[in-house]
Amino acid sequence: MPARAASSSPVREPRPPQIPRTLTPAGKVERHLRHDGKYLSLEYGAETLSMDDPDGVEDVEFEGCRFTQTAFTGVVLHRAGFADCAFGDTDLANLRAFNSRMFSVRIVNARMTGMQLPESGLRDVLVEGCRADLAGFRFAHLRNVVFRDCNLAEATFQSAGMTDVRFENCRLSGAQFSGAAMKAVRFRGCDLRGVAGLSSFQGAIVSSADAMGLLDALAAELGITVED
Repeated sequence: MPARAASSSPVREPRPPQIPRTLTPAGKVERHLRHDGKYLSLEYGAETLSMDDPDGVEDVEFEGCRFTQTAFTGVVLHRAGFADCAFGDTDLANLRAFNSRMFSVRIVNARMTGMQLPESGLRDVLVEGCRADLAGFRFAHLRNVVFRDCNLAEATFQSAGMTDVRFENCRLSGAQFSGAAMKAVRFRGCDLRGVAGLSSFQGAIVSSADAMGLLDALAAELGITVED
């Protein structure tokens, strides 16, 4: 029988980004990313970022920045850092950020299809109202992260470390959780049909309605054929 929590442990929202009231508009220089670039207290608008190196940019840092309708099309980052940043209506589709960090970040109404954050660290991050199907968080470390009202169909959290993570009203059909380590991970109002890696759900907290969506995946994992 699945374990039932004796009582709900307290949950908290991710720490919101602390962005200065006055930001400097990002110019052409700031929109062209370079190795070891430091980008502080900048306002990025509806422009497309470019890279100094077609193979990717290393060790860039963004702090106290706001991105509104900004496109990261084709951007590849290595060991990037985002601290106290907000993304609104941005295009993050197919952004690849390897071994990178996001602290106190808010991503709202963004397009994140195919975005990859392998071996990255996310802490105090809110992802809300985003299309993040096929997104990748393999071997990432997530702490106090909330996914709310997101399409995460076929996303992968393979071998991710997840602590105090919440999925609220998300589509997770076909998502991959094999090898993930979960501690106080909550699912509520989510579509969990066809998820893979159910053995990794040990330590998760799943609402009774959501648990019904796990039955088909559990049967498939155990080799059980369900007939009408």
